[in-house]
Amino acid sequence: MITTDFAPGSPCWLDLGAPDVRAAAAFYGSVLGWDYESMGEGEDMEGGMFRKDGKTVAGLGKLTEEGARSAWMIYYSVTDADATTRAVESAGGTVRVAPRDLDEWGRMAQYSDPLGAQFAVWQPGTNKGADLVDAPGSLSWTELYTSDAPAAKEFYGGVFGWQFSDMELPGGGGTYALITPAGQPEERMHGGLMELPAENLTLTNGRPYWHPVFNVPDCDAAVAKVTENGGSVQMGPEDAEGVGRLAVCLDPSNADFVVLTPAPGS
Repeated sequence: MITTDFAPGSPCWLDLGAPDVRAAAAFYGSVLGWDYESMGEGEDMEGGMFRKDGKTVAGLGKLTEEGARSAWMIYYSVTDADATTRAVESAGGTVRVAPRDLDEWGRMAQYSDPLGAQFAVWQPGTNKGADLVDAPGSLSWTELYTSDAPAAKEFYGGVFGWQFSDMELPGGGGTYALITPAGQPEERMHGGLMELPAENLTLTNGRPYWHPVFNVPDCDAAVAKVTENGGSVQMGPEDAEGVGRLAVCLDPSNADFVVLTPAPGS
């Protein structure tokens, strides 16, 4: 589970780069019950925060990178963004955004792993991350689809010290690796990674990618809101034993995310 103490190596924040900020705010407001608070107006300053019941859950900004797809960026908490950057480079990753301070809030950097999956880190200052996690309408899990699971484990294990435990999916669905932050017990698992053939990674033309899983009280109702508001469904809704009922969705700009109603006791 994800908690707001944000142990090093655990997800602490996420934001969405969208071609139309207002449309994205309306979509996620309907699907996840989020309120949007703008931090400025104008073509170059469009962006703000999503809140659930008054608590900050995610960020939203204008997609400005030429040729980039709309996608969620997941940030992992670190104690030293500069040291993490050196670890990323040493392990064969690429620095997309060099470490930089965001006022007194904290220090951030963005990377690609050696296979191309994009992720980010956050060194907290006055802001540790999201105010609400692992609750309805908030981030509850992170997931990597990769074309080479052993290589991904080696990279992220080296950068973050993550611990991995493999489980076989039912029906011969493959192996799913559960991720736990370094030095934390298994109940602090925060995500998973799964190997898929590159031809199945159609959203990114074969490049691995991360996506968020959002807790919702009713998966089917959330999926109905997705399609009513111009999004689409890649998979589900379906029941996953011991996990809950889930669906893989796309927003109207094809940013991918999962909605999950957890199984009782999970």
